[in-house]
Parts: sequence; C-alpha cells; structure tokens
Amino acid sequence: MPRLLVLFAAILFGTTGTAQALGPDASPLAVGAARIAVGGALLLLAARLLGAAMPRDRRAIAGIAVGIAIYQLAFFAAVDLTGVAVGTVVAIGTGPAVAGGLGALLNGERLTRRWAAATTLAGIGVALLVLGGSGDASIDPLGIVLAVVAGAGYGTYTVVTKGQLERGATPEGVMAAGFASAGVLLLPVLFIAGPAFLAEPGGLALALYLGAIPTALAYVLFARGLRHLSSGETATIVLAEPVTAAALGMTVLDEQPGALALVGAGLVLAGLAVLAIPGRKRPEPTTADVVPA
Repeated sequence: MPRLLVLFAAILFGTTGTAQALGPDASPLAVGAARIAVGGALLLLAARLLGAAMPRDRRAIAGIAVGIAIYQLAFFAAVDLTGVAVGTVVAIGTGPAVAGGLGALLNGERLTRRWAAATTLAGIGVALLVLGGSGDASIDPLGIVLAVVAGAGYGTYTVVTKGQLERGATPEGVMAAGFASAGVLLLPVLFIAGPAFLAEPGGLALALYLGAIPTALAYVLFARGLRHLSSGETATIVLAEPVTAAALGMTVLDEQPGALALVGAGLVLAGLAVLAIPGRKRPEPTTADVVPA
C-alpha cells in the first residue's frame, strides 16, 4: 500500500506541466504562484484536520518556502519555453545533484561514488538535451537554465525538509508549513504577473486542479507512503514523475524531441536510477569472523 501511495503521488506530480500547457494563456509565473497559494492553503487545512504538529524552526521553514518558490517559478517558466518533457526531466535530473551537495554541507551526509556517477550521468544528459534540440520540440537554452534553477530549488527544500524530519517533525506538518509559507511569499508574484486568468472558468479550474491534485493531495499521499518506505525505494518509485510528464508531452501535446535529446533524457533518468538503487549493506561480523588478538 505505501508503494502505491508514492506511485500515485508521482504520477500526479507528472501531470503539472501538461495541465499548464492545456490551460488558458497565462503567465507561467502567475500559474505557479496560484498553484502554491491554493496548495499551501489546502495542505495547511489537511495538517490541521490530521492533527499534525507544525515545526517551530522558523529559519528552516523560511528555507523550505524559498526553495519551493524558486522551484515553482523556474519550473513553470522552463516548461513554457522548452516543453513539458524536456523541462521536467532536466529539473528532476538536477535536483539530486544539488541535494547531494547541500546534504553533505548542511546535514553531514557522505558523498558516495554512486552519487558521483549519478551526477555525471545527469550532467551529460542535460548537455545532450541542449545539443539535441531537433524535431518539433523546442529546446530553448534559457528554458534549460531555468529547469536547472528549478532543480536547485527542489534540492534545497528537500534537504532542509529532511533535516526537519530527522529532528522529529511530521511530514504533513513540514510540508504544510513550507507550502503555506511559500504561498504567502508568492502572493505578490501572482498579482504582479497577472491574476486575470483566474476570472476565466478555465483559469480558475487550472489553479484549483494544480493546487488540489498535484500539490495538496499528491504531497499528502507522498508523506503517508514515505513513512513506511526507505528513501532509496521512494526515490525509485518517484521516477514515475518524469516518465509520466514525458509520456503526456509526447501523446497529449504531440511533442517530438529529437533522437539525441531522447538519449539525453534517458541518461538523466539513468542517473536518477543509480541514485535510487540502494547500495549493498555490509554483512555484520560473526563470531567466526573475529580473529583473536
């Protein structure tokens, strides 16, 4: 059951870019800000109903909120410029590299050879995506940069959230506090970028869908599943997100990346798979293995 919860959450995450592309003509900054505002409010309500305690570390919550805001705005802008499939894969592929570096710096996590190999694969994949922009899909250099920035924001709030969870905070509480704070942070962006699309039925439906389904519902499901799974297994299941986004981009939106770009996307996903596969545990020494002094 926990695996199904995380898998369903990942599939919901993967629908975000396609929903934006199918929605009304609106600023990606406004759409991203509206999503977090709605999703943050719903997550806060869910945390209250579930009785989840809110974390009290204001600096950590601020870090999570800033990371969410950066990820959201950069991601929607990247998808607008370079397409759902490429934008999502680059953003997701960059996140683990940033998370690994920040995890070592802030949480004292050890950087392994497996992490280095995964980062190398993802880096080569991003380069091929940039160089392989042919066919009907538009591989925009600025869109790639924004997708990398989005991945950096994702990695940042993931590491800070992990630190709070290790200190005893509940997943629902951390996500509610972080997303609600990010929603408040992004309200000025919504009004500056243009909230007029919310007056249209299609625009309002888009904001409600993005806030309720791939944000509030998905993150509650993700948190529930994560309680019973290892981080490596969870990361493996979440690979369904870019796969979902790429499949929707090609089938629903008729995006057709070139062959070299597809190879690059495959390398990024291979890097994610290397990160997700748990390493072998060293066997505990037995009495027979102990050599008398």
